[in-house]
Amino acid sequence: MGKLQVGPISILPPSATMQDIFQPEKGSGMQLVEGEHVPEDQAIEHWAIQMLTRRNPTLFPGPLIVWGWNEAACHKATLSLELVKEIPGCNIIPMPDYRPIYPKIDPEAVINPCHPNLTIDYNKIEVCALIGIHCHFANITLKMIRANTNCYTTALCQYDGHEDALLAIRDLDGPKIEKLIAAVKKVKKDGNITPWALTPEGKEELERIAEFKRKNAAASKEEAVLFMADLESGLDENAE
Repeated sequence: MGKLQVGPISILPPSATMQDIFQPEKGSGMQLVEGEHVPEDQAIEHWAIQMLTRRNPTLFPGPLIVWGWNEAACHKATLSLELVKEIPGCNIIPMPDYRPIYPKIDPEAVINPCHPNLTIDYNKIEVCALIGIHCHFANITLKMIRANTNCYTTALCQYDGHEDALLAIRDLDGPKIEKLIAAVKKVKKDGNITPWALTPEGKEELERIAEFKRKNAAASKEEAVLFMADLESGLDENAE
């Protein structure tokens, strides 16, 4: 089995499966960390440490959570917000739509699978967690991030997980998100690490970000602009 490494790798990095990296079987009690199968509790603690200690931790929620399409999705969204609150300095940038956003993406507002590296680079994100993103789009996003950035990618997947993430938690449900929350609290309480946001460098950077947002904030909610341009509607079957 190969070892998955943080990027940037190259324009076309080999997929994890080409390196003989595959997800552990369902019900095995194992999760995938950097290409290796490790016990779930160990993987969850490692996830907590990465999210706490790396620069600009960010949660990327997708349509399976953002759209609140059923009661389970709403419950996961609520738990996800609780999780973010436990990680000092953690940001939330949603992926609400998979269609390309033209002519320009607002990297502070959204992340899009067509150009995720732009959002990662612009916000200087060095650790992220994808949650509620359909698997085929998550796979594209993870490959592009690993190819072009030094971001430590993690995937919180309700299905089989993702080999191209540096760390993947599969079969994600409410109780498993609660385990992530508990792990973050435990790591902070143990005091063996200092969260990036509480380091001098982290505090300085977060202060600069907050000041930039204050200067560029809309005067009111009505004046706020989420997208730089309308979403393309796609091909019209009746167009000639």
